[in-house]
Amino acid sequence: MKRTIFELTPQRSIREAFVEASSFLDAMRVMEPQRNAQLLLEHVLGLSGSSYYMALPEPFPAECRHALEEAIRRKAEGVPAQYIIGEQEFYGRPFEVTPAVLIPRPETELLVEAVLKYGQELAPRSEGRLKAMDIGTGSGVIAVTLALQAPSWELLASDISPEALEVATRNAKQLHANVEFRQGDLLEPFAGLAPDILVSNPPYIPAEDIEGLQPEVRDYEPRTALDGGRDGLNPYRIMMAQLPLLSAPPRLIAFELGMGQAGDVAELLRQTGHWQEIVTVPDLAGIDRHVLGICR
Repeated sequence: MKRTIFELTPQRSIREAFVEASSFLDAMRVMEPQRNAQLLLEHVLGLSGSSYYMALPEPFPAECRHALEEAIRRKAEGVPAQYIIGEQEFYGRPFEVTPAVLIPRPETELLVEAVLKYGQELAPRSEGRLKAMDIGTGSGVIAVTLALQAPSWELLASDISPEALEVATRNAKQLHANVEFRQGDLLEPFAGLAPDILVSNPPYIPAEDIEGLQPEVRDYEPRTALDGGRDGLNPYRIMMAQLPLLSAPPRLIAFELGMGQAGDVAELLRQTGHWQEIVTVPDLAGIDRHVLGICR
C-alpha cells in the first residue's frame, strides 16, 4: 500500500492545524473527519474538553508536529483512531485498546446497565456474593465496569486470546477492579462453577458479511472478535451446548447481538427451558440489541 503523506503547514495555530487536518481527512474520504481530527489533536497535545477549546487560538507546538502528522497519516490509511490513541472511553472510564481487542461500542453500555438492573434483583445462591461471568471479555470493559459498579459481586472473565487477556488485565489493574481472568473457549474455563450471572458480547457478524464491513472494522479489528460463523449465531449455540459444563445454569444470562438476530437468540434461550422470562432490550437506534434470560 502506498504510504500516505500529510505535512502540516508550519507556524499554525491549533485551530488552523485542526482545519488543515480535518480537511485532509475529508479529502481522503475518512468518515467523521472533524471528529477524528479533534480526537487525534487532543491526544497529541494532551488536552481534552474545555482545555482543548481554550487552547485553539494558541500556536501549534512545533515539538508536536511530527506526532500529529504521523497520527493523521495513519488515520487516513484507515487505522481506527482508538488504536492510534490506544484508548476508548466506556461507561465514563478510559480503557486501553489495541489491535488485539474489539473497540468498545456505546451500545454495550446498555448491556451493562441491563445486567446491573436485573442482577441486583437476584439474591446469592448461598451466603456468598453474586458470581458474574463475562465470556469473551476482549478489553475487559464489561467485566471491569460490572466490578466497579457492583463491588459486592464476584467477577470472572474469559477470552480465547491471550493477547486480549493481557489488555483486559492491564485495564482491570489500572482501574482498580477486582476481576479474575481465565483463558479458554467460551464457557470451558468455568467448568464446574455455578454462576448467578453470565454476560457475553460474542462475535456475531455472519462470515459472508465481513467483507462488506467498513474498512476500519474489516481490516483492523480482530477477525476472531467479529466472525460469528455462517449466520452469526455460532457462539450462542456453542454456549448453550456448553451449559452442562456448569454445575448449575446462570439465573441471569445476557447477550449482545447483531441486527435481526434477537428472535433467533431468544429462541435458543427458550429451548433450554432454564429461564422463565426472556427480555429484549433495544439500543438507542431502536434496534433489538440485547437478549436476556431471567430466572428469579
